[in-house]
Amino acid sequence: MTTSTSPTTRGIWRSLRAPLLVGVLLLVAATIGVLLSGGAREARYLDPDDTSLSGGKALAQLLRARGVTVDRVDSVDAAMRLGGDRLILVTGNVYHDDLNRLSGDLLIDAASVYLEDLASEVRRGLDGARVRSREPECDLPAARAAGSVFLGGSPLSGPSRSVGCYPSPDGATLLTYAVSGRNVTVVGDMQFMTNMRLDEDGNAALALNLAGSKSAVTWLVNPPSEEGGAVGGDKSIYDLMSPNVGWGVVMALIALLVTIVWRARRLGPVVVEKLPVVVRAAESVEGHGGLYRARRARDRASAALRAGTLARVVPRLGLTVDSGADAVVSAIAVRTGQDPHLVGAALYGPPPADDGALVGLAGYLDQLERQISER
Repeated sequence: MTTSTSPTTRGIWRSLRAPLLVGVLLLVAATIGVLLSGGAREARYLDPDDTSLSGGKALAQLLRARGVTVDRVDSVDAAMRLGGDRLILVTGNVYHDDLNRLSGDLLIDAASVYLEDLASEVRRGLDGARVRSREPECDLPAARAAGSVFLGGSPLSGPSRSVGCYPSPDGATLLTYAVSGRNVTVVGDMQFMTNMRLDEDGNAALALNLAGSKSAVTWLVNPPSEEGGAVGGDKSIYDLMSPNVGWGVVMALIALLVTIVWRARRLGPVVVEKLPVVVRAAESVEGHGGLYRARRARDRASAALRAGTLARVVPRLGLTVDSGADAVVSAIAVRTGQDPHLVGAALYGPPPADDGALVGLAGYLDQLERQISER
């Protein structure tokens, strides 16, 4: 009679059910994550309501904590309705309107398409300066108080009355001057004001000093139509998914395939072979003892006796296998009343010099073990 060793359907299912269950759980978790986060809005650069790394929510909250009124507007008409003595912070680029109608100090990104309209006396360099930590090297109080700031971008030059700070080889990366009763400040790159960069160097101090120079800030951002429209509407769930969801699903599938290959290397139950001879434990011990005696391996025999004794008595003493020799010897001596020197020599001493000493060592270790068990 022969027994088939080919994998059965039941065996294959038992082997693959664990990785398949893991894969299903990963897909369910990914789907739940998409449903819970599908309505998240896309990042909007330096928007005071945006909490992404490129947003400006952190700066807006700091300004409000200092008592500065922050009004987010997306059109010149909305900014005109606010009125009052305000700082105009221009971070958006698409208004299709005349920003010169706005009154008040200006804080502008040098990359803005309205730079020539709002700061006609400022010129941008052709080569951009690397964004890095820079020292102010100017007398502007707002910059000197902030110290080093993460700045770069377009190098700037302006009229003779202007003050340039945070210089690069081709010009300043922050420029400020007064014209027609207003202060105009142009920054080569406004990344230092974003949520990601605000806590580096003196970025927060400079951003607060510039944007908080007035009691109110009119924060101009791109209109909704230029941000891809309102979230929701006719968009499908796939439009609302984060771009990283696809990579997450791919990685989960790869992990599932690797697990399947790993588990499929051994299909079917383990084959149990009948041993030709069954050897009793006592005979095995006697056989080992005979081999040790024939080879005069008293060092190995004594090491085996000591290791076995320690493995059995150490847990009974409330110690761990990592306990040092001194701790074990002290605990045994206290428990049994034996001389610590004799205990240490028996457990950690040199190998016996002859067979008689080996037999004596075995007897002493057996005596120690019995005393520990009885107490």
